[in-house]
Amino acid sequence: MASATRTRPSEEERREQRVRQRFARRQWARRWMHWRVVVAVLAVVALVATSVWLVFFSAVLAIDKVEVDGNRLLGPDRVLAVAEVPTGEQLALVDLEAISRRVAALAEIEDVDVTRSWPDGIRIDVTERTAIAVVELGGRLRGLDAEGVVFRDYRTAPKGMPRVRPTTSTGSDALAEAAGVVAVLPSDLAARVDHVEVQTIDQITLVLRDGRQVLWGSAEQSELKARVLPELLAAQRAQVYDVSVPESPITRPS
Repeated sequence: MASATRTRPSEEERREQRVRQRFARRQWARRWMHWRVVVAVLAVVALVATSVWLVFFSAVLAIDKVEVDGNRLLGPDRVLAVAEVPTGEQLALVDLEAISRRVAALAEIEDVDVTRSWPDGIRIDVTERTAIAVVELGGRLRGLDAEGVVFRDYRTAPKGMPRVRPTTSTGSDALAEAAGVVAVLPSDLAARVDHVEVQTIDQITLVLRDGRQVLWGSAEQSELKARVLPELLAAQRAQVYDVSVPESPITRPS
């Protein structure tokens, strides 16, 4: 029986085969690129959907704790009670400005910063007011800050802190003027002041611990007045010192 004879492919056939193989590889590459884009888009969609669910719906990022920092006068419970942070609400959705406004309404608070503390907390950083003088109002000793805000109670006046004495007709604007005066006094001069008498915004008088009086006038040019007064006290012994016009201070024996 005659054996079958295998014929070798011609050069042209081999070339056509290589062309078909290259074409097949290009087709596969195109399909793979298409699917890679599809897979990437699906992955991004899944990631976005998961992120939205976590941030806006999942209990994982819901408010679980609230931290208060910077408070010394105020107990944390009082700050938390006023802040009214909605625990259990999604952290991303909570109204930080509303919380800040409620805390800032406390008289003791000078400034407040409310921030998110991921993944499940709120942080409330407060700056409390600093008393520069004591004022007696309605039989109570209250702290007065540099802006004239009354914000705390004292059982007894702190040693060395000036006392502001308003009259029954003294308004809040005059009280703020007096606070501005005390705020600019150098510490050594402030220590010599027993109290500050306030009638109106233009009638502010410092009464020193030895009984001498300083007619200050208004809070205008208070820094200049605070520089002039120590020199005047050292240069002349008098009962009344008038620095209401600091460029031309005068003294009176009584």
